[in-house]
Amino acid sequence: QLQLVESGGGLVQSGGSLRLSCTASRFNMDGLFIGWFRQAPGKEREGVSCISDRGSITNIADSVKDRFTISSDNAKTTVYLTMNSLKPEDTAVYYCAAGWRLERNFCTFSTGPYKFWGQGTQVTVSS
Repeated sequence: QLQLVESGGGLVQSGGSLRLSCTASRFNMDGLFIGWFRQAPGKEREGVSCISDRGSITNIADSVKDRFTISSDNAKTTVYLTMNSLKPEDTAVYYCAAGWRLERNFCTFSTGPYKFWGQGTQVTVSS
């Protein structure tokens, strides 16, 4: 069973930056597409960014475009979400998720294809 562990959340002032990390506890993430999602209190979980299994395709939600970037290390053991120019509305619990590759160059903001989820890390942006 693949386990995902997020880290890097915390409290930051508006305009600040954080980098979240998602690490697979047992093996690297070959063959998996990875997504970052977030959920604020009282709101539905939304996709923020995702990356295909070979890193050839990345998607960024419009709400964070030009501020957030997804990347992975060469060994595909860790996927990062770099968040710049943070706003109070970015406050949420951030989750990473993984799904087995369905087709080449694939990732999605739909939660259904994701089979593994991390426990989440809190990001709080103060105004």
